[in-house]
Amino acid sequence: MEICELQAFMTPDKHGHLVGIGGVSMSPLAEVLQGAGMNITGSDMQESPAVQHLRSIGIPVVVGQRAENLDGVDYIIRTAAAREDNPEIAEARRLGIPVFERAQAWGYIMRTYENAVCISGTHGKTTATSMCTHILMEAQKDPTVMIGGTLPLLQAGHRVGGGDTIVLESCEYYNSFHSFFPTVAVILDIEADHLDFFKDLEDVKASFRKFAELVPERGTVVANGDDENTVDTLKGIDKKVVTFGLSEDADIRAAELTRDGVTQGFDILRNGEFFTHVELNVPGQHNVLNALAAAAACMVLGVGPEAVSAGLFGFCGAGRRFEYKGNVNGARVYDDYAHHPGELKALLDTVLDLDYERVLVAFQPHTYTRTKALFHDFAAQLRRPHKVYLAEIFAAREQNTIGISSADLAAEIDGAVYCPDFATLEKELLREAKPGDLVLTVGAGDIFKVGEAITKE
Repeated sequence: MEICELQAFMTPDKHGHLVGIGGVSMSPLAEVLQGAGMNITGSDMQESPAVQHLRSIGIPVVVGQRAENLDGVDYIIRTAAAREDNPEIAEARRLGIPVFERAQAWGYIMRTYENAVCISGTHGKTTATSMCTHILMEAQKDPTVMIGGTLPLLQAGHRVGGGDTIVLESCEYYNSFHSFFPTVAVILDIEADHLDFFKDLEDVKASFRKFAELVPERGTVVANGDDENTVDTLKGIDKKVVTFGLSEDADIRAAELTRDGVTQGFDILRNGEFFTHVELNVPGQHNVLNALAAAAACMVLGVGPEAVSAGLFGFCGAGRRFEYKGNVNGARVYDDYAHHPGELKALLDTVLDLDYERVLVAFQPHTYTRTKALFHDFAAQLRRPHKVYLAEIFAAREQNTIGISSADLAAEIDGAVYCPDFATLEKELLREAKPGDLVLTVGAGDIFKVGEAITKE
């Protein structure tokens, strides 16, 4: 099903049903469609704050996915997690009801905006999209926003605005971002990931290349000039490219970097000329690059220096991105979404440079295929903290047909402790943590519950 086919159903007299409506990009999609006058219902596998919010604004949502939920439905929009054997998808196929992908629906929506800022990359998408949102809000652009996490500024992961700009976190998994229509395509970095879908790194790079080629003649690709894979991916592309980075040949670069605790100061230079000074209240070189990417995207839209500086100063982190959770036994506890060796490296580069006596990491690998494919890279990073605890792998969408366990990782790391369940992990951290320590719960699954539990203790 193509965008033009979906467009035929985007009328108030058609009944659209969203399968997996409570998801991080599905719930804002439902809200945007309802705001445009569409007749929307949905289903999800469980109750959640997102489901309750949708009901509160008049969108009917049922919990449990069953064939009978499709009574009167004209078309389906599904989350990527809803496969062909889902009862509602199977019934839609049987009845001949058109099934569209979530990314196709977002692609249709963004065509109605003058500016569509699509922020992609293997790492940093949520943070850079959040930073971009801060800047655009400061510039009074009244943007529509879709983020894959919670942003305190919005008290949500999305916003329905009235301006001419939409900014979206744009994921490469299953080539989802190929359904988008970016006028500003941001590429933060490119690494081998999602190897249950992509064949190898070259396949990932080809996907990003196709994404960049979606930019129209009037548009711009904003790319990390310090990232070798990104530079190689864009080589010879017939698009306007603006680079950001720390190197002197980047179009938008940082200079005169200083650090005071978690705060980082730097000047942003555009084509070698001073643009503005930034005080950034999140640590790490990776966050300087995320800030440069967000700033560059907004500068392409004509946003001025004051809004860039004020917007970035107001950003204090997105949910699950080095998020402070509290204290345990005098140790400070943070949570982070890092679930790829590259993200772990950036996180550990940052925290091991801070003034803590020890860094204790509780890590939950995410998916069996990723753990196996990047096993040795994970082990190399997990040898770096003073102490590491390994929760069992979070399955997400997979079955463990590989026969891999976090115990296998623990066996490769001197002193690592394998914890088969969260109760064991919580006891270990409560016993070990002491004043002067930094405790990190890390992973894309539900490991954050451990930090919440021990800080309540």
